[in-house]
Amino acid sequence: MHGRKNVKNVSLDITQKNRYIKVDMKLLSINVSKPKPIQYGGKTIQTGIFKEPVSGTVMLRQKNIDGDGQGDLRVHGGTYKAIYGYPYEHYAHWQQALQRDDLTYGQFGENLTVEGLSEEAVHIGDVFQIGSTVKLQITQPRVPCFKLAYKMGLPEFAKQFLESRRVGFYFRVLEEGEITAGDMIARIEVASEPMSVTEIVNLRYFDTDNHEKIARARKLPALSPSWKRDFIKILSK
Repeated sequence: MHGRKNVKNVSLDITQKNRYIKVDMKLLSINVSKPKPIQYGGKTIQTGIFKEPVSGTVMLRQKNIDGDGQGDLRVHGGTYKAIYGYPYEHYAHWQQALQRDDLTYGQFGENLTVEGLSEEAVHIGDVFQIGSTVKLQITQPRVPCFKLAYKMGLPEFAKQFLESRRVGFYFRVLEEGEITAGDMIARIEVASEPMSVTEIVNLRYFDTDNHEKIARARKLPALSPSWKRDFIKILSK
């Protein structure tokens, strides 16, 4: 893994089990990749899964980060999946679970490797500021596809990744601007009806009989349209 500077000078109050705790949040790495061709199922497919860290200041725009791109815009990118963030804390879990020591920033296809933001503690609709300008809002969890399994060299990894609930989250861009690895992150707005990313994953895939909570989830203003449609389908069954 990459070395990290121990910078701890900004903290945030978050609610967890009815207690307030201090959590420091930081952008550890910015990762980008232009689409590259791979061979899969006898076809040539374009994918931007092979993210690599970039140094220096980078422009984060409405639909992506400079130097980045998506291979299939039907299912990746766009307003509600413009930026993908992944918690650094999960790297230790995967190193142990997979018995691998070759995991590097961008390993899971994330644009932003972040510290201090967990799926249990952040909500659909929360707004975060990175550095002095950029503002991002969480819109949905990440659902892995075969391309992540391909990159990891593990055919069943997409299922394992989802079942772990260590999936990360997508942001939409509220304000563009420049970001740099090492920037501090602040939560500047908490969703008015907070439901955590973990809750949303569970309702979609593991607790689909909980129609009361699903009915609440589908009405979340910041939830991406595709997830709202998925919840409506569940409720109609």
